[in-house]
Amino acid sequence: MSATNRYAAMSRRAAITAAALAAMATLAGCGSKGGPAEGDMALGAADGAKVTVVEYASVTCPHCAAWQEETWPAFKTKYVDTNKVRYVFRELPTPPAPTAVAGFLLARCAGDEAKYFQVIHELMADQREFVTNPRATLFRVGNAVGLNQQQVQQCITDEAALKAADKRSKQAVDAGVSTTPAFFVNGTQVITPGGEGASIDDLSKVIDAELAKG
Repeated sequence: MSATNRYAAMSRRAAITAAALAAMATLAGCGSKGGPAEGDMALGAADGAKVTVVEYASVTCPHCAAWQEETWPAFKTKYVDTNKVRYVFRELPTPPAPTAVAGFLLARCAGDEAKYFQVIHELMADQREFVTNPRATLFRVGNAVGLNQQQVQQCITDEAALKAADKRSKQAVDAGVSTTPAFFVNGTQVITPGGEGASIDDLSKVIDAELAKG
């Protein structure tokens, strides 16, 4: 199978997976949103930290990209860089789902967690280009973290990686999460009505209260 056909097959599979997830979302019960899950990628404090902040997001979600631009810098400075919280990013693909899945697969091929987040943040920062020209963006971002064209292609068409991505998406749906971005502090959802995800003020209120507990 050619590289183009492999990518097309991946795209079809991702689209089918996304449709199934959308259907499941209306039936999913609430699961654990604060505890560890297979495939978690994290920054800040170590596993077992007093406060864990979980974000469910997608690299093709405009609201996620807006939160990343507007709120992430302050959140990172206040809580992640100081190791006050463990920040966990969980993948929940949004339309165009094949593009989102490919972006997540590339991030996981980048190497360590620092490079994973470098890819995630770069794809969100260039989201418009990524959605309109995904292949070129994937190659450019992959090259920036040390992957050549062949490695990028192999990464986004790897069958085992696709199955793992399917499993992570199902975990999110099984936890009752159907929109992005969604934020949970020690399992409690934080919502800012009308905002692009949870605001730094609303997150701080819940985080600081958790940190203050004995």
